Amino acid sequence: MPALSGPPRRVGHKGADRIAPGNTRASFDAALAAGVDMIEFDVLSERADGSGSLWLAHDHGDLHARVLSLSEGLDHLAGEAFSGIELDVDLKLPGYELRVLDALREHDLVGRALVSSMFPTSLDVLGAAEPALRLGWSVPRVRRDFTAHPMSKLPALAALEGYRRWLPGRARREVSRGRFHAIMAHWRLASAELVRAVSEAGGEVYAWTVDDPRRIGALTRLGVHGIITNDPRLFSSGSIATE
Repeated sequence: MPALSGPPRRVGHKGADRIAPGNTRASFDAALAAGVDMIEFDVLSERADGSGSLWLAHDHGDLHARVLSLSEGLDHLAGEAFSGIELDVDLKLPGYELRVLDALREHDLVGRALVSSMFPTSLDVLGAAEPALRLGWSVPRVRRDFTAHPMSKLPALAALEGYRRWLPGRARREVSRGRFHAIMAHWRLASAELVRAVSEAGGEVYAWTVDDPRRIGALTRLGVHGIITNDPRLFSSGSIATE
């Protein structure tokens, strides 16, 4: 099983979205300056069917004249300054998996990349094409946080509780057979049972997206392998209690 030699990996969401606009060079540079171990960024196709140009964007509302293309983003992240930084390449839709793989190969970044998606079939396509590529299943499959809205909060929390109980067994099976190498779980789904199941199967658990220093401390004590935040400065915050 993966052994934690210290605190969890510090992962910057979209680079450092709370410091500079996410999925931009400035955001990646801010994450690097904050001392991250890994940078997460989004890859989206121009059209919903997976066709068209590939951009660093979370959704189609983010597409504008200044958005980085996938090639531009990888050019920057392949630079010497980022040589020790891992990459979490989050695919927002199915249909362009192999084009992303080709771009990672072109920039010699396959070894530094973990490709994540909420669509298991996308990960299957990548696993068949490049067995050396690490894959992360992102759960649950939602487009927005339904717990943040008063009208949907209670049913969303109930659904998440059922999902939380179901997930460790499913995650153990999928990681054990090599389908996935990591589980990218919303922080509400992170549990001792999930961490134990995935670790025993030889995989890792990453919790997203965590912008509360107390929650970062709790997840650290839980033993997750990585924590994804919009503000990586929080990892050095004195308010994080890890004991």
